[in-house]
Amino acid sequence: MSYIDATDTSLRKTGQIKLHGPSGFAGMRKAGALVSKCLDALTDIVKPGVPTSEIDEFVRKFAFDHGAYPATLMYRGYRYSTCTSINHVVCHGMPGDRPLKEGDIVNVDVTFIVDGWYGDSSRMYAIGAIARKAERLIEVTYEAMMRGIAAVKPGATTGDIGHAIQSFVEPQGMSVVRDFCGHGLGRLFHDEPNIIHIGRPGEGAPLKPGMFFTIEPMINLGKPHVKILSDGWTAVTRDRSLSAQFEHSVGVTADGAFAFHQGHSKAGDYIELYAPMDTLVILTALQHPLDPNPLYAPKPVQLSWHKVESDGISVLCRTSRPENGRAFHNTERLYI
Repeated sequence: MSYIDATDTSLRKTGQIKLHGPSGFAGMRKAGALVSKCLDALTDIVKPGVPTSEIDEFVRKFAFDHGAYPATLMYRGYRYSTCTSINHVVCHGMPGDRPLKEGDIVNVDVTFIVDGWYGDSSRMYAIGAIARKAERLIEVTYEAMMRGIAAVKPGATTGDIGHAIQSFVEPQGMSVVRDFCGHGLGRLFHDEPNIIHIGRPGEGAPLKPGMFFTIEPMINLGKPHVKILSDGWTAVTRDRSLSAQFEHSVGVTADGAFAFHQGHSKAGDYIELYAPMDTLVILTALQHPLDPNPLYAPKPVQLSWHKVESDGISVLCRTSRPENGRAFHNTERLYI
């Protein structure tokens, strides 16, 4: 597969991989930040009893209120502003009147067009208390995505990304969906290259600085096989096992991957810790040794305690905020 400077090509698929410059990174960063803000806001919306149509209405209004457009709205006839995939729905679940219920898990996939750039990300939400197997599935899926992102650097290949995901997931007794993949994006919703979430090291397209694409593994508790329902969109597991997905848009830099949906915390932001037993908590305002950022400086921190009745909150601790997920991932890489 060949490569082309993104400024030298029209806004259509050419079969070539587009390489973007600083203005492209700035545009994608802005689009990704808005998507991340929307997904954060959904934490207070996605609750038991809420129909997925209400989630869709929130996402659509959020986009319009912030000068963006939901990329899925009327895309190839799709009539919704988001995809809501519940339990055994793998992806492209269509919002409707079905209310979420205690024990459900749901993926919400949001793509906004901001100044012509596509920000694309998805996140899992636990509805109240969920089964341990569902919680474990979400944890493995998130870590699989993060391992895929960690494999991104110039000189690596798309096969390295797939291998990082597959080699982690399958020993957990879970499976990687083959029928759907990540994709290039930028000023197009779907572009080259395809990012297959299984693979062999060294195979596939070489990664070069300026490439933009999504990493979005779909992981099943059962077998990897899926089928498409009669609506032409909804994909479900054939064995009706639970499925989970996380998605980030990333850009290849000279040093590795830049995740467009991962922002640094601001004054007033917070993290959530879940303690199901007696726990020693050590707080520090210093940056993590694997996440040094010169913009950080030691600042006072505040600790507050709340009693929660639902074990499902443990999933949100890892996945509800980028800071939390990054901390889990970096700590596991360094100490486990």
